[in-house]
Amino acid sequence: MSHSTYNRQWAEAQSAIADLIQVEMPEEPPKPEKDRLAAFQLLATMYIKYIQIFRRLEESYDQIVHPQKRRVLRHVLDGVIGRILELKNEMINLEFSEYHYMDDVLSDLKLTPNDLEMPIPRYFLRERKEALQKTEKMLGQILAKMGPQEREEKAEVKMSMEEAIRLIQIHERARQGRLRAKFMREIRLQEERDRNASQKGAPTMDSEVAAIKIQKLWKGLAQRKRALRERDEEFIWLGMTPPPPAANPKNTPQALALKTEEKRHTVQEKNEQEYQQALVLIKDKIKETEGPDIKETMQDQIRQWFIECRDATGKFPEYPDEDEGGSALIFKEKDPAEIEAELKAKEEEKGGKGGKGKKGKKDKKEKKGKKDKKGKKGKKGKGGDDDEEEEGWKMAPSNFVPAVHEGQETYKGVWQTRDEADNFSQKHDAELIKEDKRKEVEAEIRVSVDELMRQELKNLKAAVDRDKGKKKGKKSGKKKKKKKKSGKKGKKGKKEKDLTPDRTIEELYEELVMQGIIVRVPKVQLKEYEGEYSYLGTTLRQANIEPMPSLSDVRRVVTEFAILPLGSQAVHEKAPLVKSVLLAGPRGTGKRMLVNSICAETGANLFDLTPQNLVGKYPGKDGLKMLMHLLFKVGRAMQPSVFYIGECEKMLKKKIPKTDPTDPKRLKKELPKAMKNVKAEDRLLLVGTSRAPFEAEIKPFCTLYQRIILIPRPDYASRNLIWRSQIVKAGGIVGNNLDISSLAKITDGYTPGHMVTACQQVLTDRRISQLQKKPLQAVEFIAPLARIDPIYKEEEEAFKTWYAKTPLGKKRAKAAQGDDEDAGGKGGKGKKGKKGGKKGKKKKK
Repeated sequence: MSHSTYNRQWAEAQSAIADLIQVEMPEEPPKPEKDRLAAFQLLATMYIKYIQIFRRLEESYDQIVHPQKRRVLRHVLDGVIGRILELKNEMINLEFSEYHYMDDVLSDLKLTPNDLEMPIPRYFLRERKEALQKTEKMLGQILAKMGPQEREEKAEVKMSMEEAIRLIQIHERARQGRLRAKFMREIRLQEERDRNASQKGAPTMDSEVAAIKIQKLWKGLAQRKRALRERDEEFIWLGMTPPPPAANPKNTPQALALKTEEKRHTVQEKNEQEYQQALVLIKDKIKETEGPDIKETMQDQIRQWFIECRDATGKFPEYPDEDEGGSALIFKEKDPAEIEAELKAKEEEKGGKGGKGKKGKKDKKEKKGKKDKKGKKGKKGKGGDDDEEEEGWKMAPSNFVPAVHEGQETYKGVWQTRDEADNFSQKHDAELIKEDKRKEVEAEIRVSVDELMRQELKNLKAAVDRDKGKKKGKKSGKKKKKKKKSGKKGKKGKKEKDLTPDRTIEELYEELVMQGIIVRVPKVQLKEYEGEYSYLGTTLRQANIEPMPSLSDVRRVVTEFAILPLGSQAVHEKAPLVKSVLLAGPRGTGKRMLVNSICAETGANLFDLTPQNLVGKYPGKDGLKMLMHLLFKVGRAMQPSVFYIGECEKMLKKKIPKTDPTDPKRLKKELPKAMKNVKAEDRLLLVGTSRAPFEAEIKPFCTLYQRIILIPRPDYASRNLIWRSQIVKAGGIVGNNLDISSLAKITDGYTPGHMVTACQQVLTDRRISQLQKKPLQAVEFIAPLARIDPIYKEEEEAFKTWYAKTPLGKKRAKAAQGDDEDAGGKGGKGKKGKKGGKKGKKKKK
């Protein structure tokens, strides 16, 4: 696509943002919303609209090549991502669930579930390309050193020479027997054909009749082929069957589009380099040409200020310190509020420190007392106005809306009406750079001018003092600075002791790799975790039935809790902090794949803290302290980082079998303590996976893991999608002979992992080579699936029962009971209301 297309897409996103900002920043504060359903509808609508904006901005930012536009876009994009995470947090607090169903909102907005798909910003990896390549190279070198040792440790199955020869002989004799049988069968058939021909004799059909018969058969065959081809083309157009693989994949429209995107990335890098060079050159030019004039103007202004203060007060003023901004503070334009505050301060000074001040304090105390009394009365009395105002839901203040608004104003002021007809190659704008760099040059010159003018003011004061015979000196400012420094020293003392002060981060990283704690992450994208959208979520919740989420919901929630915060430092610092996530679900549901995709999409380091992996590493109390120190020191230095614990329920089990050599409770005390010290600026995430979370103690488990993501068995739609994709990935062909619908129906209870195993067992190299002659059939997958135990409904119900005992699950149950009472009309609250009414009547009498 062209520059104008992406600029138009950006403009559409900005106009959508302008509409949302009117809702986000109203002139009058909105009233509290008492209806929880209406509040959720408002949040869901905003959430979906922000996702639409996010999709447009992300694509525009990835493809726009103008370096100055990209900076404005990035600022707005981070703000939109952060706002989506804030709205998600609001919805969790309102609905008491990690999963939300918005089918009705989607239909109102006339959108499809695909429009709700959360994109992963490509700049997470592209802008850290060099750092990731360096880390990958270092990891590769370390693994290459220890490669042979690992191979020796692996157990190899050995066979004796006699057994191997005997096995080869058996297979060779069987092969020869099969060939001989086939050969003899062909001879018998040929003899039978010859015998039949000799009995029938020569054919006696007329040549014209034979020709007509051949024509009839040929025309029928050609017509059937044409009808089948047209039917297949229509099915492909309707999306009912997948298109055939292209003969040359490089010439497909998708491949050409990807090639164009890569070319635009190259232009982006080139334009960015030119922009960085221009920043330096233009700044130097401004210093040379305009620097002396700026310096002279500043000095004249400051001297004029000296004279004006001397004439007004009879003495020279005090020069502002560097911390306060120097001479910039003198000529700063003040807001009306600041001017009012200064005037009030002057009036108070004139009033003096007499009885008026005391009276004022008394009046304030009296007012406070009256307010308290009124407040208490309001609480005692039923049906007061104050209570009504406090009730209901209000949206929490946002950390990201101001950033989005600022980006919107920048776009309006600079880019919306800018004519770029001549800038076809989308190079940087030199005039905009001059405006910014002129301010920087002024700030730099001001520092040197302030030093000169301070000395000049000192000399003037000294000259005046000499004339008057007085000496003055003030050092109060320096004392204040010293106090501040002493406070900072106190804070530094609280920092944890560094156990490895003499070692570099590279050395510590190498040690953790050698110990097998830092693991190489396979390149898995989150979109490979396939699953369909659930269309019944809202309907089931309205019927007070808690639905199991779909795999599409799992993908979106993992993106929101893990990938988006970890990928951007600006988002992580201000967004609702998520330190830990638990992935709970039956075997084969793709928990480890999700952990790998989190690391691959954000470029994070993976620290494997699974109990089996820590056996024999860093033993004893001192060893455990060193391990925790290394984890968090390297994790913070090379962030983002993910700490992974497999089978994490074992760490918080009540009883561990004595025969278990892994010591899973080793990190039980130290890890929660360390995670409490993780701050907003630390892009660290603890991810635990569990196939039996109900075996652990629920209180410490839910304290350690902030967010719990339940992963279900796939439903029919997801199974249909997974079968199609996995068969194609394994090298199979999804044709008309393969009944995917029936296969998806009979595999209810089987997980994606089970389906992958079945595909690998059926689609061997030999079977793939036979696909042209012998098409794949659904029956072939039944035998390998029969050897695997499915996940029964009882196990899924156990997960739902366990989740109902978690803090969020309990709140969800209470909220559902409250909704039932409200729907019933006269619940417990209604009765209390009646009693209150009777008391009110008695008092009136």
